[in-house]
Amino acid sequence: MKKIAVLGSINMDLVTRCDRAPKGGETLFGNDFSQIPGGKGANQAVTIGKLKKNVTMLGKVGNDSFGKDLLSSMKDNGVNIDSIEYGTKTTGIAKIIVENNGQNRILVISGANSEVDKAYVDEHINIIKNCDILVVQLEIPLETVAYALEKAKEFGKTTVLNPAPAMAIDKNIIKNCDYLIPNESELELITKMPIKTDDEIILAGKSLLEKGVKTLIVTLGKRGCLLLTDKIIKFYEAYSVNAIDTTAAGDSFIGGLVTILENTSIDNSIEFATKVSALAVTKRGAQTSLPTLEEVENFRGVKNEKK
Repeated sequence: MKKIAVLGSINMDLVTRCDRAPKGGETLFGNDFSQIPGGKGANQAVTIGKLKKNVTMLGKVGNDSFGKDLLSSMKDNGVNIDSIEYGTKTTGIAKIIVENNGQNRILVISGANSEVDKAYVDEHINIIKNCDILVVQLEIPLETVAYALEKAKEFGKTTVLNPAPAMAIDKNIIKNCDYLIPNESELELITKMPIKTDDEIILAGKSLLEKGVKTLIVTLGKRGCLLLTDKIIKFYEAYSVNAIDTTAAGDSFIGGLVTILENTSIDNSIEFATKVSALAVTKRGAQTSLPTLEEVENFRGVKNEKK
């Protein structure tokens, strides 16, 4: 079984549900509140763990109740947490507003995630040396992401970068990505190119291939995703589901993709990831929405028609 290491954020999601988000200066009453384990890195690791693959989480939490709860959640879902450290800052949090239509707005406080530095990577470098695939995102310091990707490529590992939340990243990060998986807005910000049409999305994607990315997968929400390589341009349709909460849609897709990545064709990997993300948006929360392997294997959905 391939070993997967996820380096990234670990947050507690503080979720408020409401009919709609308030406008500036406006006060509204919400419908309910919940406290749910999250963080893009942890979400991806837990997805992999629930799909019964060998996954180790690299990151930091605060020495507080949130941190202890997050460690327990990851461990209970099959994630190896032995390399997670307590930072000097409090555990990262994400304040999330989820509207009735399933759309979300998120404000992240980094906390201990901001202390995941190069020294931490060096301390746990054997995890990267011994893994087959390294997965990273952008909720930890950018220089740490760049360093980890560089070291992983030195060791000959497969690297996967989810450039979220959206921010500018330099060519040294891009060139060390075997798989770059942005959504549309992230693609627009990285490339500084328009993405209003499919042709524009393809053109922007090709600009990243020219900078060294081997495989680009652009997630398109309910429209599915786009695969771009130097030989392939292919759109994949999403499944038609009743989306309740899209909070972990992208994270579940990436976690699903890497669980079978390189064990099968890219078509099969994307199909599997599409099922995982379709199931995730039908439940509330981040890690609480992530499906089990049995649920994915039993899923029989209908694809959206491409428009």
